[in-house]
Amino acid sequence: DPAQLWSAPHLQRKKEGNLLSCNKMPVFDKLMPNYVTASIALSFGGLLNGYDTGSIGAIVHMEQFKSSMGGTMSAFITGITVSTIMLTGIIPALFAGHLADKYGRLHLIAPGALVFGVGALLQATSTKLPQFIIGRAISGAGQGVFFGNITVYIAEVAPLRRRGRLSALPQFMATTGVCIGYFACVSTAGQKSSLAWRLPYVVQVAVSAGLALVCRFLPESPRWLALQGRGDEAQISLARLDFDLDEARRDFLATVQEQSSLSNWQSFVLLFRRGYRPKTFLALFILSMIQLSGIDAIYAPSLFDQAGISSTSSSLIASGVSSIAMLLVSIPGFMLADRWGRRTSAISGGLLLAGIMLLMGTLYASGAVTPRSAASWVVVVCVFLFGMIFCATWGIVGKIYASEILPGNTRAAGNSVGMACSFLTNWVVALITPVLLNASAFGAYFLFSGLALFTVGVLVIHMPETRGRSLEDIQASFSRPAQGLLSNLFRRQARAHQGAATVANDSVPALAGENQQEEIELQPTAQGTALARLPAIEAAARGLRVEAS
Repeated sequence: DPAQLWSAPHLQRKKEGNLLSCNKMPVFDKLMPNYVTASIALSFGGLLNGYDTGSIGAIVHMEQFKSSMGGTMSAFITGITVSTIMLTGIIPALFAGHLADKYGRLHLIAPGALVFGVGALLQATSTKLPQFIIGRAISGAGQGVFFGNITVYIAEVAPLRRRGRLSALPQFMATTGVCIGYFACVSTAGQKSSLAWRLPYVVQVAVSAGLALVCRFLPESPRWLALQGRGDEAQISLARLDFDLDEARRDFLATVQEQSSLSNWQSFVLLFRRGYRPKTFLALFILSMIQLSGIDAIYAPSLFDQAGISSTSSSLIASGVSSIAMLLVSIPGFMLADRWGRRTSAISGGLLLAGIMLLMGTLYASGAVTPRSAASWVVVVCVFLFGMIFCATWGIVGKIYASEILPGNTRAAGNSVGMACSFLTNWVVALITPVLLNASAFGAYFLFSGLALFTVGVLVIHMPETRGRSLEDIQASFSRPAQGLLSNLFRRQARAHQGAATVANDSVPALAGENQQEEIELQPTAQGTALARLPAIEAAARGLRVEAS
């Protein structure tokens, strides 16, 4: 019985038997709650992601790497080499959520990290480009398995008051990884041998092995355990994580009662049913457009080359300084994630990103950017600003928001599909960017500016605020901001044609939850008759199916 599962006497008996205290995680137990420790530990998966992003752009730029791989690579081959890790992550990411729903979050994160490490080892020992690309393909498969499940795990173990900040940890660690990756390559670039590019991959092997190992010591997600009907284990997990038991009783009951009967594949089907589609499409759109917002950080050295910073060491240092600036601005963004509104941050950030891209494209199109010119330094500053604004807004808000708006019974499946879309769009950007830059100095900037503006338009219409709500409360109150506005406009038009008397008694309660959105039919009542007299456009605006005679 779910009610008995979270009852105070039941928990008290467990405490008296010392079952809860004996299962505490000993690491940092006195310094911070264990749910924070678990979130930090798993966020090293984000570090791996960022480290590869920061290092690969510098590595393909190194003469030592080009020499080992057989000479200078074309723009297309460079794009293939860099983007393979994203391409092979698509299919694993798509099924990782389904497998995590069946076997548990940690049981997917650990093997995914090991697979990533195997790929990094192959890259570190490569003597030919095909072996290097195969290594990146294997790493991509591992990353597709573990990365999305890290976000889901943290969202499920974090209490309401800290969920935004902890859910931002993987992205914050990814930004940190970009910074570390750049400077790891700067520190090894002085090596005359192939160790200059091999040593950074040794670090990847070590971190991925550590991530897999730490999963052995962390408790499974209590929300997942509750959904599996494993109540006693869920209680133990809650205690080990130092989770607020009052919040668990308040929020988990509905989850257990409403969702525990769903099969794993049903969660995928639910994603695209009527009551779930708006949230699913919004989450997928946000995760995809984050990657299509601008030129990926992996090509920062190329961007600085294009702006006139031509020497390898100078462009790498400039890229490293840019990554430091991104990291520094991520700190307040991370710390204030629970204070800033998700909607405001996403919309304002998108406008700024679009404006910066438009400015850079205009400078290149006008021919003002030449080596050592004032315009070239404006471009350099714009690259810095773009990365900083992205990390403070879209980089943090996007993944948090996508995890928050998905219902618990589709959260893992939705994040899997979202991560697959993210990998796909990231692969497209990584593949076409060097080709676009080679074909046109300004075309890529105008393209990404337009995509950012389009994203802002969609967010203005469809993105509600979620800050300060529990995951379960978000599902009960989700509505699109513009929907009410359009409905009111249609209603005023209908009243102007039908007269105030026709609609005087018209009062339909607002849709509050998933079940109401799924199927709503009004029976032949006076209220239904009144609605039936309204124009079809009014009923469509309400989203109702009216049966009235």
